[in-house]
Amino acid sequence: MDEFKKAAARRMVAGSPKAANMGKLPPMLYAIAVIEIEVDANGRVRDINVVRKPAKDDAQDTIDIAKAAIHRGAPYGDMSRLPRPWKWVEVFLFDDDRRFKPRVLD
Repeated sequence: MDEFKKAAARRMVAGSPKAANMGKLPPMLYAIAVIEIEVDANGRVRDINVVRKPAKDDAQDTIDIAKAAIHRGAPYGDMSRLPRPWKWVEVFLFDDDRRFKPRVLD
């Protein structure tokens, strides 16, 4: 599952190149969003659940940025070889420009 999570994060970044920051992140992040992603057997997004919202009121739009990246990265491939349930949690780290980096790739 660890390799799958990395591959899924790379798909999110590839699908949202202008919204992603694959460089070194600053020591003080603008926002952190923790999101649970559920997919079907074909890797299509079934559900997105926000586990932890960013603390700042003015950073709530980063949730929409993360959700859009999740959808643009789909489908995530054949899930039948992985154990059910087909869901995982990704931590989205945001810089001051509201560009994200999946924690699994940091």
